[in-house]
Amino acid sequence: MPTQQSIQITLLKESDLVEADRICRLAFGTFLGVPNPLETFGDRSFIAPRWHSPNTKFIAARDNGRLIGSNIATRWGSFGFFGPLTVLPEYWDRGVAQRLLASTQTIFDRWGLRRTGLFTFAHSPKHVGLYQKYGYWPGYLTALMTRAPESGSTQHPPTLLSGLKKAEREQAIDACARLTHKIDKGLDLSGEIRSVLKQRVGDVVLTQTRGALDGFALCLTGPGSEGGEKLCYIKFGAVRPGTGADKRFDQLLAACEAFAASRGAAVEAGMNLAREGAFRQMKARGYRVMTQGVSMQRPHAAGFNRADAWVIDDWR
Repeated sequence: MPTQQSIQITLLKESDLVEADRICRLAFGTFLGVPNPLETFGDRSFIAPRWHSPNTKFIAARDNGRLIGSNIATRWGSFGFFGPLTVLPEYWDRGVAQRLLASTQTIFDRWGLRRTGLFTFAHSPKHVGLYQKYGYWPGYLTALMTRAPESGSTQHPPTLLSGLKKAEREQAIDACARLTHKIDKGLDLSGEIRSVLKQRVGDVVLTQTRGALDGFALCLTGPGSEGGEKLCYIKFGAVRPGTGADKRFDQLLAACEAFAASRGAAVEAGMNLAREGAFRQMKARGYRVMTQGVSMQRPHAAGFNRADAWVIDDWR
């Protein structure tokens, strides 16, 4: 049996990515009771694309050099979240997750974030209790929702960030940062946006009125992406707050659906239920809830999980 002394917390290496992905699938599949745990998530990848993002930090747990678990810290400007945090099932209940969490909090403190969060199983007292030990408090549920665009319903092609000239692209990225800052001080997806384009694991859908940015969404899809080939995963989306936000949100959803339809994919999106208007609008458009988890934040505060924030996200 391994001892606490034999387990070390280090940075994950690029050579660890395949094994880290295997452990991630095995851990989630085992907990969820998937018949073949290694088939969990199908062709979706939550490890490699994040490794290549400039706004992430990977930490690893090793037993005498053997990789037994990992966690990913992600930074969106002044906000950060972690996950997936996974440990080999044979090492569960041995304090490995707590060691990974302690190192994760050190990273967050070094980044000087205003707020941090996570997404976990709402039905698991074990998971919720673990994160409470580190100052995280459960808030509203986050619903994971999906909708398959109707055949033949594709509107005119949406504006994509990849289709803009370099100077226009940089201006658009700056505009996205200004938009999110209005929603929550310092919230900034610039690193995530640049990573999506550089890796070609999706695109960023833009909606505009007379050249002014109304909204944007990071749509991840295709081989090697977090969505895989069958899903257009909206990792984050937001529209300009204030009067008319509901209409801008509807236009953003329509643009994302058009993009998904052009790729032959269904849309998947997370919606925190504190954003009641946005959730009801998605339901009205035909989105259905597949499953739900709970968002937890440190310190305990609404952040951008509030009724006037027309935001799509989940912190998996």
